[in-house]
Amino acid sequence: MSELKTKAKVLKKASRTLSMLSADDKNQSLERIAVALLKQKNWIMEENKKDILQGEKAGMSSSLLDRLLLTEDRLHQIVDGVRQLIHLEDPIGQTVETWERPNGLKMESIRVPLGVIGMVYEARPNVTVDAACLCLKAGNAVLLRGSSSAIHSNKALVTVMKKALMNNSPIPTDSLQLLEDTSRETANEMFKLNEYLDVLIPRGGAGLIQSVIKQATVPVLETGVGNCHLFIDQSAKKQMAIDIAVNAKTQRPSVCNTAESLLLQKDWPYIPSIIEELHNQGVELRGSSELAKQYSFMKTATEEDWRTEYLDKILSVKLVDSVQDAIEHINEYGTAHSEAIVSEDQDHVDLFFKAVDAAVLYHNASTRFTDGEQFGYGAEIGISTQKLHARGPMGLRAITTTKTIVKGTGQIRP
Repeated sequence: MSELKTKAKVLKKASRTLSMLSADDKNQSLERIAVALLKQKNWIMEENKKDILQGEKAGMSSSLLDRLLLTEDRLHQIVDGVRQLIHLEDPIGQTVETWERPNGLKMESIRVPLGVIGMVYEARPNVTVDAACLCLKAGNAVLLRGSSSAIHSNKALVTVMKKALMNNSPIPTDSLQLLEDTSRETANEMFKLNEYLDVLIPRGGAGLIQSVIKQATVPVLETGVGNCHLFIDQSAKKQMAIDIAVNAKTQRPSVCNTAESLLLQKDWPYIPSIIEELHNQGVELRGSSELAKQYSFMKTATEEDWRTEYLDKILSVKLVDSVQDAIEHINEYGTAHSEAIVSEDQDHVDLFFKAVDAAVLYHNASTRFTDGEQFGYGAEIGISTQKLHARGPMGLRAITTTKTIVKGTGQIRP
């Protein structure tokens, strides 16, 4: 039997045990994982260096190398996320709603795990731990299929987590599996493994996500890319707008909640200041023709720029006539991820919130907060831009489903 089917089969069996565990049992196992990750941090970083060297030789961009890199600080952040999960309420067994029918049948909808989750992602080793621990806390077994460019890091992280689950841990060691065969053929087979997998979650660039959506027969919980916008309204405060723009673009340019386009209301009096500051921060600016003529360091934006998730220190900039003009641009070019308005005009803010179609909307705050940890979820398994049961950063409840318990006193259907 192939590696894929062997691991998928044991995951299915482990998921039945996992679904029966108490919150205390799962939290005890997660603490073991947190302790083990810190204890083995030096070895994990050594293995990560192999991926970094391999990426540099392959000509990987600086933004992708940044995503791939594990530092001591980042490992501590990962472990902090695991420990935040421990303190979160276990969604499994929670009552969603109750009702009673005229014939006396009593109905109760409760939360239960999805079962086995197939996680497909690119070169981000932090996703390995975030996804694994979210799935385990929500009572799901998980098959991790990361990128070949992060294989050394992923193997190290999964080895450490699985060893932590040995020796009488309540969570079965088999609940967590890494697919080490990263070939495209095996991935395609995974996307159709309905016998063992209950749902697929792709997390990465548009190419990866669309590949999974188009090829999978296993149900897909879709995530999306982030072509996020920041709109500076005419009434925006100068320093607040500049601080938010700089943060939204430069705090970590390689991630999906980074702003990719800046829309400036043409009568806002501080346009030169914000453009100069972004340029001073090393941001490559690509502006509409009227802006590009005014600033020698600004390139002229093409139609493609308005649609691009750069994941780099590049920002497209456009003057707009009004909040309505900004909304029209965002709904045309956005990816329904995260959109922000900086304004002191409440009517404009209300209109922005009603008219912009996105998973997360901000007023006077950076788009960088679209993140499971920042939302209080401990971590996230992805950011959903679809409109089914989960939208935005997906935490524990997003990877559960429900079952209905019906209690009778001998009723039969006439």
